[in-house]
Amino acid sequence: MAFKPGELKSQPFGRGGGMGPKTMSLKTEGRPPPPKAPRGYRVEDRIGIQAPAEVIWEVVYDLESWEAWNPTYTAASGVIRIGEPLTLTLALPGQAQQEIRPRVMEWVPNEQLHWQLSLLGGMIKTLRYIEIQSLAEASCIIDNGEIFGGLMGPSLGRRMSRPVRHGFRAMNEALKARAETIWSERKG
Repeated sequence: MAFKPGELKSQPFGRGGGMGPKTMSLKTEGRPPPPKAPRGYRVEDRIGIQAPAEVIWEVVYDLESWEAWNPTYTAASGVIRIGEPLTLTLALPGQAQQEIRPRVMEWVPNEQLHWQLSLLGGMIKTLRYIEIQSLAEASCIIDNGEIFGGLMGPSLGRRMSRPVRHGFRAMNEALKARAETIWSERKG
């Protein structure tokens, strides 16, 4: 399963797609079809944060500080640049901590960070994403999730969905607390 940059935002589960009413356009000739959704098993948690996207991005982008606030990734290092490896210590509830080394697939300041991990010679491929959707000046929705693909990925995703979802929820709550605290201090 190969993930291409930009796939998430244009899908039915992304911000640009829609599961709602379809509209028709008479001018469809010559336009390419919309990109296909990444295949696999998805685990996701969403949360609202009362802080601007810039503040949330500042917290996400500063990998070195993740150990101070992030219960899911207790250590993180690397450079957020397309193609660069990250070194992350993953701590899911009820699981032993493990070090993973994903590669940054795509990042857009104040909007998204995507990384991909390949395990067992590509039998398991995951696309991890953190996406920020700005609703107002100081109000955002965070999509924090992972798509499990490859030959064995979907079965692993189903088996691990509970601890992964709990990990994402814990990370979202910690990100919310940190970003809202920073924003509150800057306002006042």
